[in-house]
Amino acid sequence: MYKPKLISCLRTYDKKTFMSDLMAGIIVGIVALPLAIAFGIASGVSPEKGIITAIVAGLLISVFGGSKVQIGGPTGAFIIIIYGIIEQYGFSGLTIATLMAGAFLVMFGLLRLGTIIQYIPYPIVVGFTSGIAVTIFSTQMTDFFGLDIEKVPSDFVEKWICYFNHFSTIDVWSFAIGMLSLAIIILLPRISKKIPGSLIAIIITTIVAILLKQYGGIESIETIGDRFAISSEIPEATMPAFSWATLKELVPPAFTIAMLGAIESLLSATVADGVIGDRHNSNNELIGQGIANLVTPLFGGIPATGAIARTMTNINNGGKTPVAGIIHAFVLLLIFLFLMPLAKYIPMACLAGILIVVSYNMCGIPSFLGILRNPKSDITVLLVTFFLTIIFDLTIAIEVGIVIACLLFMR
Repeated sequence: MYKPKLISCLRTYDKKTFMSDLMAGIIVGIVALPLAIAFGIASGVSPEKGIITAIVAGLLISVFGGSKVQIGGPTGAFIIIIYGIIEQYGFSGLTIATLMAGAFLVMFGLLRLGTIIQYIPYPIVVGFTSGIAVTIFSTQMTDFFGLDIEKVPSDFVEKWICYFNHFSTIDVWSFAIGMLSLAIIILLPRISKKIPGSLIAIIITTIVAILLKQYGGIESIETIGDRFAISSEIPEATMPAFSWATLKELVPPAFTIAMLGAIESLLSATVADGVIGDRHNSNNELIGQGIANLVTPLFGGIPATGAIARTMTNINNGGKTPVAGIIHAFVLLLIFLFLMPLAKYIPMACLAGILIVVSYNMCGIPSFLGILRNPKSDITVLLVTFFLTIIFDLTIAIEVGIVIACLLFMR
């Protein structure tokens, strides 16, 4: 029987729990802001779409999901698949694919497939997660180094050839901003783990970029405002026009979004369970993820799922129930409505630095190296999934990964 975790948590809810959730929700909302902007831009959409996704999906996943502490929103795992769908089908195609993915996720939950998805072999999960991380890293070189490239190739090998051919166009000031953001994010946790490094990096590098422009005459540091028109208005809900032919064409990418979202969210919820000593309901979690992806694209958002970094931030700051996730969504809404115009001053090189750190954390180097000491079958599965993700695309990697998972299960 479907029953969101929020309902059971509210039965014994008290003032002390609310105060814990309030503090955690505020901190997670602040932490989620720079990530939502960075993920939105890296996915090929405007920054406000990333924040809208964090607001709407974050709210709905907390209300309808099956985990006490899961925080939902846009994640790095979706960047590559979203970018590819937009390039091939446009933003309307992404909207339709996300709606279809939401329907798939609700169906997965109703058919009680949540427990089955959790048994996908670990080498497959590590393989395509590491592959996504490497791919995200490779997309950030233009902004990080300030390279003068009109059109970056989509192919992984061609992309790096293009970078090397244009490396002489590096902008020293953009590179300095990127390095400064990296230094802040890496070194700040040694001073305080509660202060969000990515947010501090954005504040400091934005101030530095403004000062360099105003008093140093440095005009080469590209900012969000140079590339996007910033809006702080929540769009009205609209349903995209589609045809049967479009639906059939978008089934593979929609299924990829659904599978990736399911794996990412259940992995995040499982890790959270181990920390708080609870047990999430995987099928209810998938239904919550599905509802979020059925609603979010109607407001111009992109695919969303449970985010392990924000979920762990929630736990580490005392989040006890889904109320913290709801508060995090309202914090982001207030920032969006009243502070969004300031986002135009954020340097693109800073966001690139944030995503480089995200890709490093996603890569899971210890896990990757650990599997290389396993039996040959695990190593083969890991490397096949990893290189398929990098060289081809995530859709092929997940399809082949599922086939491999079935063969290993039968074996």
